[in-house]
Amino acid sequence: MAVSKQAAQKFDVERFTLMKLSEIEVRKQYQVKVSNSSAALENLSDSEDINMAWENVKENIKSSAKKNLGLYELKQHKLWSDEECLGFIDQRKQDKMQWVQDPYQ
Repeated sequence: MAVSKQAAQKFDVERFTLMKLSEIEVRKQYQVKVSNSSAALENLSDSEDINMAWENVKENIKSSAKKNLGLYELKQHKLWSDEECLGFIDQRKQDKMQWVQDPYQ
């Protein structure tokens, strides 16, 4: 059974405004924040849990991206059909049904 496109998009995922990375100042700030968070990896000892360390790094990257880049807002699309359009569709259906009943009228 195929999954519809709408069902696949229901996951709540944070999307960041990556277009801001084209700005040099924003990119530099983001790089500094990420490099500072990755510096914590150098101090990682063998006794620490690697999964906890990964979660810390991941959260640091996400928080710096949220602060520097911001969240991307999805655009709301307008409906292409309205009441007038539905009225024309209903009228067309009625005309077709009338023609099927009496095609040579």
